[in-house]
Amino acid sequence: MIATQYKGDKTFSVIEKEIEAPAKGDVRIKVAYVGVCGTDVHIYHGMMDKRVNIPETIGHEMSGTIDAIGEGVSGFKVGDKIVVRPLDDRKVKSSDKGFNHICEELKFIGIDSPGAMQQYWNVPAFTLHKLKEETDLKLAALIEPLSVAVHDVRMGELKAGETAVVLGGGPIGLLVALVAKEKGAQVIVSEVNETRISKAKELGLDAVNPIKTDLVDYVKSKTDDKRADVVFEVAGVQPALDIMTEVAGIRGRIVMVAIHGQKKEVDLFKFFWKELKLIGARVYEKEDYEKAIRLITANELPFNEMITDVQPLKNIQRVFENIDKNPDGLKVLMDCQS
Repeated sequence: MIATQYKGDKTFSVIEKEIEAPAKGDVRIKVAYVGVCGTDVHIYHGMMDKRVNIPETIGHEMSGTIDAIGEGVSGFKVGDKIVVRPLDDRKVKSSDKGFNHICEELKFIGIDSPGAMQQYWNVPAFTLHKLKEETDLKLAALIEPLSVAVHDVRMGELKAGETAVVLGGGPIGLLVALVAKEKGAQVIVSEVNETRISKAKELGLDAVNPIKTDLVDYVKSKTDDKRADVVFEVAGVQPALDIMTEVAGIRGRIVMVAIHGQKKEVDLFKFFWKELKLIGARVYEKEDYEKAIRLITANELPFNEMITDVQPLKNIQRVFENIDKNPDGLKVLMDCQS
């Protein structure tokens, strides 16, 4: 079979390897599609070389079918369409308080262990979620990032009729916006990339460039001066941190979606003055995956528009180079069987 390996120094290789039988408790997946995640791009840039076991196969946004079943696995059969929730929580402790998705010794499959950018992939059966037979496997590759968005919206306790401002119109930001809109909220996306603003509008979202338009005034004009009930910080840059406390209304909730690797400045006075709440949100839980699966299966939201390119696995080096050159794209899928 064909597999890919990240070799370090912005380099991937495509190799031939033997197809392995699944171990006890594992299944072997015939991988259909794998989405390229922002984390994968960070790996490509060498930002996670201390964590990734180089050379390593990466990738975790995936869909596929079960190809073989290991000893002791029940509830699945060969041919089942599935996705993987790539969290290995087997070292969970009582001190984790039952929050297995953020347990202290959590291992993220596809980063801390081999991932999906290969034709066949062996994973623990407990990571699987079964899909309906009619599920489109291309769309199913969006379930993992969509689950992130579902979790973010749930953590923000967003309600129908409230106003949500999403800072950042990349793939996760737009998925957060779509989930928030599905929830019945008024949604405003703040994004500086004009191509992504156009894409947001194509998705039926209200989008504005904060460089050209005063975001606070714009939100006030849409809310009778109340500002936002919930702000999702997805951009991960200082200007977003500066504006999030300004655009939030009294007793607003700010959900920190972006990963900030270094300490940043935040206006804590605004938290006191408006009784704001700051909410951390990391990955997802089982219920978030199940809702994402329902949304993908129903296919009532414009998920197809999120997929901007599909490439064969052998083109992996070119795919990552093109993502570097073209920040306008949204979700690139690797076709693992072509």
